[in-house]
Amino acid sequence: MTSVENTTAGPSGPDGDGPVPGGYAEARLRLLQEETRSGPARRSALAALTDDWLAALFARAVRETGVRGAALVAVGGYGRAELSPRSDLDLLLLHDGKAAAKALAALADRLWYPVWDLGVALDHSVRTTGEARKTAAEDLKVQLGLLDARPLAGDAGLLAGLRTAVLADWRNQAGKRLPQLHALCRERAEKAGELRFLLEPDLKEARGGLRDAAALRAVAASWLADAPREGLAEARRRLLDARDALHLVTGRATDRLSLQEQDQVAARLGLLDADALLREVYEAGRVISYAGDVTWREVGRVLRSRAARPRLRGLLLGTRGPAVERAPLAEGVVESDGEAVLALAARPDRDPVLALRFGAAAAQAGLPVSLHSVRRLAAQGKPLPVPWPAEAREQLITLLGAGEPTVGVWEALEAEGLITRLLPDWERVRCRPQRNPVHTWTVDRHLVETAVRAAALTRRVSRPDLLLMAALLHDIGKGWPGDHSLAGETIARDMAARVGFDAEDVAVLGVLVRHHLLLIDTATRRDLDDPATVRAVAEAVGSAGTLELLHALTEADALATGPAAWSAWRGSLVADLVARVGAVLKGAAPAPTELGIPVTEQERLAVEALRTGEPVLALETRHEEDAVGVDLVVAVPDQPGVLPALAGVLALHRLTVRAADLRSLELPDRLGEVLVFRWRVAAEYGALPEAARLRTDLVRALDGSLDVPAKLADREAAYPRRRGVVPPPPRVTVVPDVSSLATVLEVRAPDAVGLLHRIGRALDAGGVRVRSAHVSTLGANAVDTLYVTDPDGKPLSPAAAASLAREVGTSLR
Repeated sequence: MTSVENTTAGPSGPDGDGPVPGGYAEARLRLLQEETRSGPARRSALAALTDDWLAALFARAVRETGVRGAALVAVGGYGRAELSPRSDLDLLLLHDGKAAAKALAALADRLWYPVWDLGVALDHSVRTTGEARKTAAEDLKVQLGLLDARPLAGDAGLLAGLRTAVLADWRNQAGKRLPQLHALCRERAEKAGELRFLLEPDLKEARGGLRDAAALRAVAASWLADAPREGLAEARRRLLDARDALHLVTGRATDRLSLQEQDQVAARLGLLDADALLREVYEAGRVISYAGDVTWREVGRVLRSRAARPRLRGLLLGTRGPAVERAPLAEGVVESDGEAVLALAARPDRDPVLALRFGAAAAQAGLPVSLHSVRRLAAQGKPLPVPWPAEAREQLITLLGAGEPTVGVWEALEAEGLITRLLPDWERVRCRPQRNPVHTWTVDRHLVETAVRAAALTRRVSRPDLLLMAALLHDIGKGWPGDHSLAGETIARDMAARVGFDAEDVAVLGVLVRHHLLLIDTATRRDLDDPATVRAVAEAVGSAGTLELLHALTEADALATGPAAWSAWRGSLVADLVARVGAVLKGAAPAPTELGIPVTEQERLAVEALRTGEPVLALETRHEEDAVGVDLVVAVPDQPGVLPALAGVLALHRLTVRAADLRSLELPDRLGEVLVFRWRVAAEYGALPEAARLRTDLVRALDGSLDVPAKLADREAAYPRRRGVVPPPPRVTVVPDVSSLATVLEVRAPDAVGLLHRIGRALDAGGVRVRSAHVSTLGANAVDTLYVTDPDGKPLSPAAAASLAREVGTSLR
């Protein structure tokens, strides 16, 4: 083999004989460091530079080996000249089969080894035309790569013959191959997720990524169907630009846009920040996904039509075949061939409600919408007057209330700009990322998903229209600076008035958007036995009708957020709060804390704890349908150190606390006070421990024979957690004006082993009593609210409360 210095000397010069001065590696490095050249221009230049280098290697290798009848071919992404800084080189050495095997192997060595010596990843093969066609027939990925084959050097006629044959094979076998390609796309989407909803999207493999864009090119090459081309090339360019920047930032051949690299990638692309980057990437993914949906639906329609062979039947019968049936759906809307389409007599230029009527009819019928019809509406549609007429408002509510089919119809209308034309404020939330990992969707999709969830709850409320509209608008303020609930109230009022709701309904929608987090936050983070808590919620809500709507909106919002946001536990806490607030709104006073009677099971455990003077535990499995765990109820005679001891024991047994509630109970006619804990726990892995083991360790932790902090430290040292993105530091704040009976501390911190144990130790060190505690875990974050008093049962002074908050914060760092 020729020496590395010779084989990597560089691409040929203008005359094709000598190397480019400085060699390929240096020329490549200079190109990648050029600030003035980026995007398609840099990718094309990099491909051209690599082409020249490989062509020079091939010419030299042919001279040295004497092989004739061979060609060097770029396939796949390199064949499309889409070379990112760290892209693989996909190469095929095509030959006519006449050269001796030894000479052919020597030719291949002189091509592959210089590439490997430079550290460039290489996907290579050596085949005849027949072998290439046979492999393509057996391996769909090989066939897809050959569709983009491009000559680099050698016998151009060989490749021309191969391309002609491969394209003919692809088109002749489209009825078999395209369903296989569609299945491959679906399988990849299941593994990698949907690009536009991922915080760390894979730019290549995720649904709506570069592989899907390449698949659409393959469909077009089959001549069976073609993708909507508007915006598709720009979407591919955006993803390729992002991948280029990612390669340059990381120095690695990666396609995953990790959180820690997003700011640097954004800066290299000249974007404001990581959110701007994600929004561009999401928008590109949305365009490609939508194009894929339309294209694959058309492929299915054509293949079904071919299977039925109506033309052949028509020829045999001497007719033109049966006409496609068009069943009416609504005024100006019909069903045709499995799609909702505009009727022949429809006049978008004269019917301003037609777009909404079209979408509502399609969603109610569970049909996809015709691309041609949506584009006709976008091009010819007459604007709605402001405020909207009653029919337009009713059609919007009908669209929102259709359930799951709403999503596809809404996205089709949005893809052609109809949604932002109808609701201009929608532009602010379109494709907007949500950094909280609890959220499954972008802001716009979350709003539509919330409407879908709300549609299932409309039988629970007296005004389904207000529930659906509130679901669509509750997070509309996330496109604006500041508190999204406050900003959203103003925007929602404007949008509701635009849609045609009267002043009274506009006011209700404003309250629902302003307070859409009120019930879940209060139920999971506040002491419901504190009269001030319930009164504050009642004052904010204002009426029983609004409370009813807010209850349904809270559930729909949580269900549409993600699996960690809702459970039977959370649902029961919200329902308890709603019942208490409802009583206040009807004129009844909230029950004072000292008269609260525990439920039967908790009372039994509390009595047993007082009788024995020791902890009593019970695992309750009535919520087994929840994926978030089971309930653990613990009653302990009031004494110092109970909270950190119990939290530490749970951590030692690898139990993750999903939610928790602590109450201090004084049973009637009995001396002594009992702390009753109700925890929602889940095993980190394996089965749940037995209650008896937990009780034994809790007794030991309380009497000091079990050193919980040391055990936790030993485990942390033995099994340190891998560190990814460094989370923000814990934050401990004093929450003012929520309780007249206690001081309220709110702790926000990354969820970690022993977090609640450390909080409890800090509170014990501060000499305070914990009146109640409310623990909430969402994804990787914990929000713990603690009601504390001084030893005499009184709220802390402002100075003491601030000092305690600092001490707790320090203990968590």
